[in-house]
Amino acid sequence: MMRLRTLLGLFALVAVFVAGPAQAQQTGPAAAPVKIIQTQTLPPIGTKAAVPFDPVKATNAYLARVSGAAKAQSDSYFEGGYWLILVDTIWAVAISALLLWSRFSAAIRDFAERQTRSPFWQAPLYVGPYFLITTVLSFPLTLYESYFRERSYGLMNQTFFGWFSEFLTITGVNLILYTIALTFLYMALRRAGRTWWLWATGGGAIFFAIVILVSPVLFAPLTNKYTPLPDTPLKHDILSLARANGIPAQNVYVFDASKQSDRISANVSGLLGTTRISLNDNLLNKGTHDEILAVLGHEMGHYVMNHQAIGLTWLSLVALVAFLFLDAGFSVLTGIFGGNWDVRRIEDPAGLPVLAALAAVFLMLATPLLNTITRTMEIQADMYGINAARKPDAFATSVLKLANYRKLDPAPWEEAIFYDHPSGRTRIWEMMRWKAEHLNDPDIKAGPVSPQ
Repeated sequence: MMRLRTLLGLFALVAVFVAGPAQAQQTGPAAAPVKIIQTQTLPPIGTKAAVPFDPVKATNAYLARVSGAAKAQSDSYFEGGYWLILVDTIWAVAISALLLWSRFSAAIRDFAERQTRSPFWQAPLYVGPYFLITTVLSFPLTLYESYFRERSYGLMNQTFFGWFSEFLTITGVNLILYTIALTFLYMALRRAGRTWWLWATGGGAIFFAIVILVSPVLFAPLTNKYTPLPDTPLKHDILSLARANGIPAQNVYVFDASKQSDRISANVSGLLGTTRISLNDNLLNKGTHDEILAVLGHEMGHYVMNHQAIGLTWLSLVALVAFLFLDAGFSVLTGIFGGNWDVRRIEDPAGLPVLAALAAVFLMLATPLLNTITRTMEIQADMYGINAARKPDAFATSVLKLANYRKLDPAPWEEAIFYDHPSGRTRIWEMMRWKAEHLNDPDIKAGPVSPQ
């Protein structure tokens, strides 16, 4: 029976193969099942999926957050500063002219010569009274610019007596520094002769390097109180960011700038063991955690890129040109008016008002150059800070917090001439451009959404 069943099975199988084609020829082919399959082209390796983000729209949307009366006030305050550059120059020249044409400067020199026969000590005996007299004569403009104008724009928190107390403190420090610097300048004038400008440039660079070195430790605490930031996650993150960028700071300090104004600021400064990270209480109270890290990333950029030394080098080169300008201008002016002023030679302290007037004119003319030097380093610090802290939107919103005293959206010529920092538009655009290139980075994806 098993063999019979096997034999019958084989016959059935053969019948299927034989009968199948015949039946197919009679009925035609059966329709195959149809399934729709979607296909698409894969992007080339290394490209990112398109994300709807426009850095220009984001920049404009951020800037639009400051509008109306707030924007008008900010623009008015900053644009007023353009005219003050000219007013300051005219005022300084007028004071010098008064001291020269009245021969009051010559009288101070004669007083110094009666006290001592040493030319070295005659210089500080002249410089001290000269500094105090010019401070008094310029006080009305200082009072307007530093107190009344600031108060009228809501940028001053101090009473008059609080402001005046700090003014006296700063004046005392400046009197000491001014006297030391000019005493050695006149020593260079006497000993170096026609090459005095070269020695003055080198000596000035050394002098200001020392001032920059000791300023965070000696001068800054004279007008503000510095206290360590309490141990918080913010302090941990600030010090972590500092360590990651090779900054040898062991602590973070807060200083009480709110007693003076509402402006936010921070800095990383010092050398040779004096390095400190400082932020003012306005930034601490008004800024978010991420905004504070973004701002300090910028300040750390200044430190890591050695901008103090680079800036000092650039300013020394500008000072070299300035001293040459003073030398030539002094010769021309004293050649014409020296007899009227009783000014003898360039090493004569009575000629200091001539040098001061020429310096004021030079600084006004050099404003675009000096601002460009500083603004370039600020842009570099922005780029360093965004790559260190990686918080583009937080930096953008922190820029908006500067709008009460900085015009956010100037014309290109305004920014080139009058801005020592990038404008708000430039800085926010930098952040949004950076973000556009990092949209697929996990931390940027998880971060805030920029306005569009």
